[in-house]
Amino acid sequence: MKYTAKMAALSATILGGAAYADEVSFLCYQDSNECDVIAGLIDGFTAATGHTVAMDVVGFDIVRDQLENQLQSGAAPDVARVVNLGGLNQYYLDLSPYVDAGFWEENYGATLPWFRAPGGEDNGIYGWMTQLTVTGPYVNVSMFEDAGVDMPGDGATWDDWAAALTEVKDTLGLTAGLAMDRTAHRMAGPAFAYGAQFFDDAGNPILVDDGFRTFAETFVGWHESGLMPAEGWPAGSGTAYRNAAPLFLSGDVAMHMSGSWMINSYANDITDFDWQAVPIPCGPGGCGAMPGGAGIVAFESTDVPEAAAAFINYLAATENAEAFASQTRNIPAHQGLQASGVDYGDASPAVAAALQVFAGNASAAAETTPQAYTFQGYAKNFVIYGVVPDYLTQAITGEITLDEALASIDADVAAQIAE
Repeated sequence: MKYTAKMAALSATILGGAAYADEVSFLCYQDSNECDVIAGLIDGFTAATGHTVAMDVVGFDIVRDQLENQLQSGAAPDVARVVNLGGLNQYYLDLSPYVDAGFWEENYGATLPWFRAPGGEDNGIYGWMTQLTVTGPYVNVSMFEDAGVDMPGDGATWDDWAAALTEVKDTLGLTAGLAMDRTAHRMAGPAFAYGAQFFDDAGNPILVDDGFRTFAETFVGWHESGLMPAEGWPAGSGTAYRNAAPLFLSGDVAMHMSGSWMINSYANDITDFDWQAVPIPCGPGGCGAMPGGAGIVAFESTDVPEAAAAFINYLAATENAEAFASQTRNIPAHQGLQASGVDYGDASPAVAAALQVFAGNASAAAETTPQAYTFQGYAKNFVIYGVVPDYLTQAITGEITLDEALASIDADVAAQIAE
């Protein structure tokens, strides 16, 4: 049964008596216009169900710093937009009794585990991902044209791109061809493409398997050959993050491995060359990209669980998820919309094209490297984010051997996860 039909039936029941209409309190933060767009959907929800929504728009710091205290003290809203998806699981209302689980599993199955308790035994439905952020590369199209090098097409491998970028670098006399943000979050996607699993069949982190080793060797080799710049990973130390965007903006490199959150920034800031997002490169392990984003959840402390669940269910319906994605210019978490595409209206051609590319990256990762979604929902992924750049950088700079770096990564991750 489609959600709209289900809501119509619910509406008929609720609107038969005003006494059954409830008000849902909703704490919302926005990076740009997300809460504004949701506000435009609320009238439709009220018309369908009789329930109303009192939305309080706050800064992200309120959600980050105060929401859990509110939950602990019994002063929390019914519904909130959050990013600490698994970390707040103990407070969530399970929406399963109130929604069509088949619809949710079909269209949001890849992201539902992010909200669940660790251990693999929790099958609850706790929240709607308002959008996805996805990693992937941007290319300086003008450089490829100036160098007379054809850009690899859809389905190309990282090896294909490395060869093409090396040719562009050598032809134009660049100091490097490929820059990647210094974080394990960005290198995870390519590692998945080379076959890294990050977890065993029981869900335990293993990290250094044959695929991870293969990509680590490739990654260090890209630095040794000069394909990747000294100003990138080698210039950082420890867990320090380095954004490679300045190297791309300045024309020092022809590719930046980053993510969908850079689309609007590049659309506004790049004026002296043509750029585009390209499909995530593949490898023997698939086409790996790291997903992320924000979600809307209801809390178990609510006095109006049916209304709170109905509100989230309404936002997650296909037509409303598409309207949200279009108006906020975000990638939908709805897997059907990722496959069919979203009409982004008056967005510039470059922005619309980039959004479609990154939506395809999210879909490709869900299909070919599902461990990316597991890693995003893993409660201790921050350990891996911290450990990997430190030791890989030492291998790149020659302070230790790659074998020593990989052994240290495995040992350090295991020790910190056991704490």
